Amino acid sequence: MPKSSKKQINEDEKKLLRILRQNSEDSIENIAKKCGFSRQKVWRIKKRFEKNKTIWGYSAIVDDEKLDRTRYMMLVKRSHEPVDDAINKIINLTVQKKSEKIGVDILSGGYLHGRYDWVVIFTAKDIKNAKKLSEILITEYPQLISEVEIIEYVFMLKEGGIVNPEIEKIREFF
Repeated sequence: MPKSSKKQINEDEKKLLRILRQNSEDSIENIAKKCGFSRQKVWRIKKRFEKNKTIWGYSAIVDDEKLDRTRYMMLVKRSHEPVDDAINKIINLTVQKKSEKIGVDILSGGYLHGRYDWVVIFTAKDIKNAKKLSEILITEYPQLISEVEIIEYVFMLKEGGIVNPEIEKIREFF
């Protein structure tokens, strides 16, 4: 049997990643059926992805409202001051550790290109706690931040590639 071409291997890997994004908890057997692959092939590719950090980890998609939480997005514009030692605080997740103490859960964050330089997605009990996170950020990086904007998510249509099971509730907002 001829070996698969590099292009075909790449397409197979992308197909598997799309399926895993939708439900990584599904059994290897069901994932294999959805992809049209053998169980061994799925297992082998998945393990390779985990080893080379293509897949960082797995998480559950949670309905924030049922946990009495609100989701926010914080956009941060940095100043033109040099980063200096601040990068160590970023790498050591200093802000994340402090946010946990005030009941804020940081879900994701990243460096951006555009009007803002950083985005932090998080949940908090209310806007008061969301603003406390903003204060922590400004305290930790006083010379680096020139602007912070907090935006509240009103309704999540899709998360992690999965459509909100209560999508019909969007009608309430229009």
